[in-house]
Amino acid sequence: MKLHNYILPILALLLALSSCEKPFDELEKDPNRAVNAPASLVLKGILNDMYDSQNSPSGFAGVTYAPWGAEQRYNQFFDSNYNYYATNEYTWTTTSLNFYTLKDVLKMEAEAKRAGAADVNPYSALGKFFRAYFYENMTRRVGDIPLTDALKDQANLTPKYDTQKAVYIQILKWLDDANTDMAAIIAKGDNTLSGDFYFANNLRQWQKAVNTYRLRVLISLSKKESDADLGIKQKFADMIGNPTKYPILTGMSDNLQYIHNGVQNKYPRNQDNFGQNATRENMAKTYIDLLVERKDPRVFVVAEPASAKIAAGLKPTDYTAFVGASSGEDQQDMATKVLKGEYSFQNRKHYYSSYIGEPVFIIGYPELMFNIAEGINRGWVSGNADDYYQKGIAASMGFYGLKDGDNTVTFSRDGGNANFDNYTVNVSMSNYLAQASVKYAGNNATGLTQILTQKYIAFFQNSGLEAFYNQRRTGVPTFLTGVGTGNSARIPKRWQYPTNERTTNADNLKAALTNQYGGNDDINATMWILQ
Repeated sequence: MKLHNYILPILALLLALSSCEKPFDELEKDPNRAVNAPASLVLKGILNDMYDSQNSPSGFAGVTYAPWGAEQRYNQFFDSNYNYYATNEYTWTTTSLNFYTLKDVLKMEAEAKRAGAADVNPYSALGKFFRAYFYENMTRRVGDIPLTDALKDQANLTPKYDTQKAVYIQILKWLDDANTDMAAIIAKGDNTLSGDFYFANNLRQWQKAVNTYRLRVLISLSKKESDADLGIKQKFADMIGNPTKYPILTGMSDNLQYIHNGVQNKYPRNQDNFGQNATRENMAKTYIDLLVERKDPRVFVVAEPASAKIAAGLKPTDYTAFVGASSGEDQQDMATKVLKGEYSFQNRKHYYSSYIGEPVFIIGYPELMFNIAEGINRGWVSGNADDYYQKGIAASMGFYGLKDGDNTVTFSRDGGNANFDNYTVNVSMSNYLAQASVKYAGNNATGLTQILTQKYIAFFQNSGLEAFYNQRRTGVPTFLTGVGTGNSARIPKRWQYPTNERTTNADNLKAALTNQYGGNDDINATMWILQ
């Protein structure tokens, strides 16, 4: 009787278990883990990486458009005078690459197809642009990179390196195909794009940005303008000569730009971190001198007069009251002079009064105007370079709220971010443009230097490392060097390859270094696009 009492419950339990038995592969699935992510969600992550890539495992990520970061010190827009937090050195080592983000691009495209999208759809068109964007970001940092054999996961864990020339040929093709695909999608009325926080899912705006970016890439290859395989000059002329096929940005409202929301993502300079940064960073001489020499009113918006100059009797609206420190100066000497009030700080009213700050250009209209002017100056296409040159200057001035007539500028009264004094500055664009240093000298070397100088000025706290890359390509403006910049007072030309390439793809890396730099992963070596 007792045995019967035990057996019946056990049999009942076994029957219950057998009735709900599932294969192990089903039981091991986590019901809280998404198996698939919609393309729109993956897109948001890629768009974030365009601005500030934080998913690289180690080293400099390369995609950092955030203002007031290390990249802007490399651009020589401002200096660090407090070496506990940062230096002004260019003693670079390795950089990370963007293959993690490119894997997300593949995932985005696959998810769009899984959801029923056509072969050519908004996500696939943007995917071609993203490939071009991130590959260009990688190759201009290190040189040759894996492309043909890359992104194949287990199928090829040791991809060979493509030459930088081959990479750029593919980049230009991707951008051209992206434009063609976007035009076809727009004509078809495909409105399935979602998740785009830059252009609110407006593919036409993306098409303008893609073509504007392609012009940037073409200009960046100016040293290869005679290369028949690249066809730089013809491609540039084709684009400028056919705005219907290749629409580009038409004004500041078309900018591809990042806007901080002031809540979860605050502008890097705001009242919360005023004490951390306001006096540990001062303006750089490379940038400030260009403004002072040209009596450029933008200096009143971005900087404050040096307190020692005011104490000596200069007015806050005197251009010579603004002083920047050389990036090559010994950092301790710089700090001592800062304490004496010899250098200008960033404008505390402009940069520490809100959490939103300024829009940060990724692809901007002022740069486009200067790029077209440069192309005309170089003889790649016919046109009036001066017209584009002046439009670029006007757009940059307008970005800072400067206009013809009286303008109110504001400086800190006591070195804080609460008490300010207002001053009136009269701005005349015609007078500014009439100065010998600004008036376009024509399609010659002097005119080209003027275009490049104004492009550099317009890059301030915008467009990531574009100021550095343009200077590396052209030598304009002259970057200041010395003990403060490290690297034996040289501005390096590249970063070293990632450490993980040395451990997981050593043979192919060695071959790439031999083909490019005599076997040395040297930050001062000259990559193909600069030869």
